Amino acid sequence: MTVVMPVCSELAAVPSWFAVLPDTPAAAALADAASRHGARRTIRHPSGRPWLVGRWDDEACAVGEAGGNKLVLMGEFGPVPLARAAAGLRTVADVDTVARRLTGSCHLLASVSGRVRAQGAVSGLRRLFHTTVAGVAVASDRADVTAALGRTDLDARRLALHLLDPPVLHPLTYRPVWRGVADLPADHVLVLETDGRARQVRWWLPPAPEVPLAEGAAALAEALRAAVDARVRGRARVSSDLSGLDSTALCALAARAGPEVVACTAAGPDPLDDDVRYARLTAGALPRVDHRIVPAEEMPEIYQGLLDTGGLLDELLDEPCGGLADHARWAAVVGRAADRGSRLHLSGFGGDEVLGCATTHLRTLLRRRPATALRELRGFAVTYRWSRARMLRELCDGRSYGSWLRGAADRLTTPPPPDADAGALGWGPTPRLAPWVTEDAADAVRELIRAEAPTARPLSADRGLHDDLVGIRESARPVRQISRLAARLGVTLCAPYYDDRVLEAGLSVRPEDKRPPSAYKPLVKEAMRGVVPAESLDRPAKSPGMCDLDAALRAHRREVLTLFEDSRLGRLGLIDEAALRTLCTGPLRQHPYDLHDALYQAVGCELWLRARERAAAGPTVGAPP
Repeated sequence: MTVVMPVCSELAAVPSWFAVLPDTPAAAALADAASRHGARRTIRHPSGRPWLVGRWDDEACAVGEAGGNKLVLMGEFGPVPLARAAAGLRTVADVDTVARRLTGSCHLLASVSGRVRAQGAVSGLRRLFHTTVAGVAVASDRADVTAALGRTDLDARRLALHLLDPPVLHPLTYRPVWRGVADLPADHVLVLETDGRARQVRWWLPPAPEVPLAEGAAALAEALRAAVDARVRGRARVSSDLSGLDSTALCALAARAGPEVVACTAAGPDPLDDDVRYARLTAGALPRVDHRIVPAEEMPEIYQGLLDTGGLLDELLDEPCGGLADHARWAAVVGRAADRGSRLHLSGFGGDEVLGCATTHLRTLLRRRPATALRELRGFAVTYRWSRARMLRELCDGRSYGSWLRGAADRLTTPPPPDADAGALGWGPTPRLAPWVTEDAADAVRELIRAEAPTARPLSADRGLHDDLVGIRESARPVRQISRLAARLGVTLCAPYYDDRVLEAGLSVRPEDKRPPSAYKPLVKEAMRGVVPAESLDRPAKSPGMCDLDAALRAHRREVLTLFEDSRLGRLGLIDEAALRTLCTGPLRQHPYDLHDALYQAVGCELWLRARERAAAGPTVGAPP
């Protein structure tokens, strides 16, 4: 299921990207190819050969050089004496020291005595992809750029993986949709040798989750403060979400750091939604906060604006994003911040994953502190209505990850169990494929999973830590794409909870302290004492809010059905258009299981294919010089 897509001609419409080349004469052809695809900037190796080529803003790039070494940061970062750091390097392994001191979220790139090291963020928010062209390795921060330089095509089998619900299946769902393009694992660096070859080296290991709450809270407070300061320093005005505790912490830190903060709160239709009440309390107690509330009646609905071309939906993403089904709602908030003059927006994305933890940590706790684990299990059983039989079944399931993957392949098209939280003590919920996915597509996904299962390894031998890392990396994937939509609005979207130092601080805290069944986010509450107003900090919980997805689908059914007319997914043989239309004419929640999340994925894939088709067919609009 290989499809030829003219990815090369689309790159001129991509406003920001970079490619990394080895320090070898053979890379000159790749530099020339990048220029033909729209590269406008070049940073050279100390040897004078091209090293980094592409398009980027000056504000998002820092360079330091000493002797035969050069360091570059791309993204969001605090002050770093890069020239001094470059002078201390002897090998690419020495860059570990630089990486462990960085604040913010960025790519770190090094040219050391002719060898290259490139890495992203351990959360996966900053990614790298690579391929080999005529024996020369090349890497990029975008999968489609890598595919263009390698002149490779779309692999429809990999695209079918994006139809999974939930779209989480380590390591398959990290894989690019382009043939011959590989992803760099988030905890690895890519080393490019002087002969043009590439190798991957693991450089990062998660901290052991053993730190008590008070000590971990102090470390988190320092990491968050540094992360926010790195973004807002020197700015007169920034903006921030102001809703749950995660974003409230960022908003308060930004306000106390000096700039005016445009705080944005989206009101919900649910009368039990108390976000606005707590947001007003917070904003009223902080200095220099311009609080903006988006009334519930002005918030777009899910599935709204799916046919609006010429705007956000024309942004070229390098992989599909199910969050596009909800893009109008998110843009309504950030768009108001942009209208108030903000060019940098702080978001609480990642807070749930970094400040909480997976319930699978209870398996490890049972071995180490059984009395504590049993008390926690009883609490979670009451909170989430877990049956004793179900808990025992999952706790006694000792299958390897590869064995679980093989089972997942067998259950792709069977209805899930009625227990919505099934898998909370195992390897996770088994992803499913909706009834509109074709048999050929389901078979292709099964083949990919079964081929991966024999060699698949979890991210950690500790099952709870594996689940934490999967949750962080998978949640960062849509945020990476949403940040590109924000850039189209003229705003840099910042998600400090995905920063390496913040993530490490959160992961290091004992799970039973970080997520007890009877308390709401104790880690951030303890960390933000004296920063967030006390009344806001002592919020007992965040209302889940009310969002009638079936009502939203009724209101925007015409848009959804029109989107799938002559479906591009259908052309690829991945969905049955008639089946999708039939299911979407009724309430998806009355199906044996809720199909809305599966529809998000189908919408994201369809929008992605159509945006790339438009870019390939028409003139470039708004590309920077």
